[in-house]
Amino acid sequence: MNDLNNVNLIGRLTRDAELRYSSSGMAICKFSIAVNRSVKKNDKWSDEASFFDCTVFGKTAESLKQYLTKGQQVCISGELVQNRWEHEGKQMSRVEINVNHVQLIGEKPERQNADLPNTPENFVDDYGDLQIPF
Repeated sequence: MNDLNNVNLIGRLTRDAELRYSSSGMAICKFSIAVNRSVKKNDKWSDEASFFDCTVFGKTAESLKQYLTKGQQVCISGELVQNRWEHEGKQMSRVEINVNHVQLIGEKPERQNADLPNTPENFVDDYGDLQIPF
C-alpha cells in the first residue's frame, strides 16, 4: 500500500504573494494562509487561527501572482513537504504546502487593484491555465 500525502484547506492570505525565479528560470510563488477553527474554552466558543506557508510553481505561479493578495480567500490542495537545514549547528525544519491547485473563492479584497477583473470564481488548473467560468 502506498502512503498518502494530501491536504485541502480554505483560508485567507495573510499577505500579498511573492513571485521569484529559481536559477533555472522556474517561477516560484510563495504565500501564507490563515485558517480559522472554533475552539471551546471555559464554555465560550472562539476562533483560533493556524498559519500555513504555501508554494506554487511554474506557469501556475506566474498566472496566480496578481490575484493572490492579502485577504483573498482561497481553496488550496497540495502536499506537505518538510524542509530541513542546519543553522548555527542546530538541525532546523519547517513543514510547508506544495500547492497543486488553487481556487479563488469569496469576494475580491477591497484593497485589490480596481483594474483586475472581478472574477471570484477564477482558478488556475494544474497546467497553469487560468479558467474563468461564465
